[in-house]
Amino acid sequence: MSTSNRRAEDKGRRADCRPCRMQASSEKSRQGSDKTLSSVICHPSSERGISLIELIMFIVIVSVALAGILLVMNVTTRSSADPLIHKQSLAIAESLLEEVALMPFTLCDPDDVNAASAVTAADCTGGAGGANDEGKLPLGPEAGETRYHAATPFDNVSDYNGFDSVTDGGIKDITGSVVAALSGYSATVTVAQQSAGGIAAAESLLITVSVTGPDGMPVVVDGVRTRYAPRTTP
Repeated sequence: MSTSNRRAEDKGRRADCRPCRMQASSEKSRQGSDKTLSSVICHPSSERGISLIELIMFIVIVSVALAGILLVMNVTTRSSADPLIHKQSLAIAESLLEEVALMPFTLCDPDDVNAASAVTAADCTGGAGGANDEGKLPLGPEAGETRYHAATPFDNVSDYNGFDSVTDGGIKDITGSVVAALSGYSATVTVAQQSAGGIAAAESLLITVSVTGPDGMPVVVDGVRTRYAPRTTP
């Protein structure tokens, strides 16, 4: 056989094999597609979305939780004190506490002629437990004394025990004039003997001031006043 004839025969064989190879490739491609389709059909969860029922349940759960949170916030806000009212109440309480603490803390009523010389309560006019003994219990003002009385005003720390702004006519300034803008506020003062460290109870007083604003929430401040100058009178 000649060389030219062999080459022609080889080309014919290669040409005859091409359709077979293409067919085999096509079959493999179809088989791969079938496997992919089978995978999708057999494993639908990998391509699954959110159903309508699940979406509705999610909305309901979130709505219930949100309603609960809003209810708690509403109750908290409604029961909490207004910051402005709280600050005003605190200002009134601190001012009144300062006024009381700056008063004399003497053995005898400062109006007593023996107030500047008394060493014990027995030296006061009327003796211990008498009308001029500032340490007699219960603590409180002497007869006729009021906070802004022209002739007999409060002149001792103990005089403020039992003070109530309501019976006094309202919150007043230092001149005794009622502050109309503070008509919704009220204040009370208590003074009690209270030992402090090594200081005896008779020589130390606990001053407690409570102020209630329009919101009904009381603000309480307190302080301790000791008898550091028993014979100092104004």
